[in-house]
Amino acid sequence: MSKLFMFEKPIGMKDTLPELYQIKKQVKDSISKEMAQWGYAPIETPTLEYHETVGSVSAIMDQQLFKLLDQEGNTLVLRPDMTAPIARIAASTLNTAERPLRLTYDAPVFRAQQREGGSPAEFEQIGVELIGDHSNSADGEVIALMMSSIEKAGLSNYQIAIGHIGFVNAFLFEVLGNEQRVEAFKRYLFEKNYVGFRKEVDQLPLSSIDQKRLKDLLTLKGGPEIIDKAQTIIESNEAKKALSQLEQLINVLEAYNLKDNVLIDLNLVMHMSYYTGAVFEAYSEGLGYPIGSGGRYDGLLEQFHRPEPATGFCLRVDRLTEALGKTKESITNDVCIIFSNERRKEAMNRAIDLRQENRTVVMQDLTGISNVDAYSAQFKEVIYFVGSNGNGGSFS
Repeated sequence: MSKLFMFEKPIGMKDTLPELYQIKKQVKDSISKEMAQWGYAPIETPTLEYHETVGSVSAIMDQQLFKLLDQEGNTLVLRPDMTAPIARIAASTLNTAERPLRLTYDAPVFRAQQREGGSPAEFEQIGVELIGDHSNSADGEVIALMMSSIEKAGLSNYQIAIGHIGFVNAFLFEVLGNEQRVEAFKRYLFEKNYVGFRKEVDQLPLSSIDQKRLKDLLTLKGGPEIIDKAQTIIESNEAKKALSQLEQLINVLEAYNLKDNVLIDLNLVMHMSYYTGAVFEAYSEGLGYPIGSGGRYDGLLEQFHRPEPATGFCLRVDRLTEALGKTKESITNDVCIIFSNERRKEAMNRAIDLRQENRTVVMQDLTGISNVDAYSAQFKEVIYFVGSNGNGGSFS
């Protein structure tokens, strides 16, 4: 009797087959090595967290959380991101550790999706958190490390868009005057719905000067000269302070010789509401969505009763792999030793020797193969130990 969901997976869940698994592992290993060389220590957090702590501060919409009850009736969630759990640890287990803290992670996160959404409900993030450093140098370091990690993964054609959420908040409140309108216009910016943004501006009871100021916000994308242009449309000290911070950050990135891959985008708004300062996204040509993102979140640890500054980033492993354009043809198995029963011991000894040379070796009994030619085609080299006489033959 067949079961209804015998071959189905829950909405948004995917299988990772061997070829893709190997590619993802190569990407993660190269990035993890780079992060370690920058002094970031690996950390793991539980897959399950309490809803009232990590779940409530994660900034992921409640309807996207996977929830379940433990035996005592407490609501648990599958972690929807990694920043909130690490903030919990920094404020508790590591609260006496010397600051700044440099931590790195590689873990899956879970966000429920609607059937028509098509987005994954489980995906891997690899990233860092730099906790306890308020300086522009800290922001510059995590951006530089994200760029270096992307390049170590093998991607050279990318761009980093950098903005400042403090500037967006201050400027919009300066012109619009209330938080409800500010949030509505930030939603347009987050969705990159610039047509809707302009139409909404036209409906507002504002002066023509203020309407133009709002529309000019959409033009604030480009090189360092954009900061000077932004100065002409702002009045509040908070907005000016944000631009000063951003200008200092760009100077830090220039010291890293990274300005060629950087775009200033002063209407950049992130999906996480806990960001407070500089924010950034990484893009690759041909993809319509970011492969990584991050920013400063100086208010998050306050929700765990230990206020302190923090910044960080995460890369989406699935999107980065897609941007690399690698296929299973790029993963070729190394050596296969095909043997008959009477020459099994010879084959085993040869396999031991090759593995000591750091070669990957598959041993395969001849009687277990239905199509020798098709099976052999998977390998760079095939060595035969077949028959009772002669030496093993090698074929590439």
